[in-house]
Amino acid sequence: MNPVWLPASLLGGLFQAWRTALQQRLRSELSVSGAGLVRYLYGLPFAFAFAVLWLGIPGTPVPAATTQFLGFSAAGAITQMAGTILLIMAFGHRGFVVGTAFSKTEAIQAALVTALFLDEHLPLLAWAGIVVGVAGVLILALAGQGITARQIGQALRQPAALCGLGAGSMFACAAIAIKLATAELKGVDTIGSALVTLVVVMAIQSVLHLAWIVARDRETLRGVWRSWRTSGQVGLLSALGSACWYTGFAAAPAALVRIVGQVEVIFTIAFAHFYLRDTVRWHEVLGLLLVAAGVILALIAAA
Repeated sequence: MNPVWLPASLLGGLFQAWRTALQQRLRSELSVSGAGLVRYLYGLPFAFAFAVLWLGIPGTPVPAATTQFLGFSAAGAITQMAGTILLIMAFGHRGFVVGTAFSKTEAIQAALVTALFLDEHLPLLAWAGIVVGVAGVLILALAGQGITARQIGQALRQPAALCGLGAGSMFACAAIAIKLATAELKGVDTIGSALVTLVVVMAIQSVLHLAWIVARDRETLRGVWRSWRTSGQVGLLSALGSACWYTGFAAAPAALVRIVGQVEVIFTIAFAHFYLRDTVRWHEVLGLLLVAAGVILALIAAA
């Protein structure tokens, strides 16, 4: 594995939590669809600039886009769009912290899929980290309810849980598709393949989402333009976070990147408390500690 995956995963978690906090504030100005669009539309120019700088300074030629690369990129773009919309919907049902927490089941979903279909097998300690992290997510999700089998079942049937779990599934599929896309690019280094893939994926997402809004919800489009100051910040953080995630996927097993990327929950708690003024309860602190322990176990396993 290329060691760049570790700092990329940690920074990806930071930028994603920061960006998601800003997106949550946009919900007072934009619809769910509009808050999702700004991530791609405003992020694309930044992603393009990153790729131009990384390839242009050493004079690396732009790699050829094969049919397989475009197919995997399109799959990653669509599943990531679906995951983002489901995650924003989860916020509306139960809150910022819990919606993000449920989506963190993505780590175990990605681990299972890659083990079954891509033959990416993780050490036992990494699996232990996943289990501990999921336990932390479950406590965050229950948020004060007694931890019984019946109540767990009830929590998992709540709209926020269903949206969050669905978001996790979509993000897991996106991670795998993006990893496969970066592997199709030849003649560039790990970061270069990640940045080129990011540009293509964000371009596909921008075109698809913009076309839908123009056809169905032009008022949202006007709101997207009016909110350009906050939306521009969301776009920058989205491009930075995705660049880090894509680099991690290109350099290491997707499941391992997402396990370490669960540090996002730590940043999410901090942003929810200090930026969104949400009250952080002791159950969320306990869940946070378990998520952190899961990340540490995964790091030990990868050492």
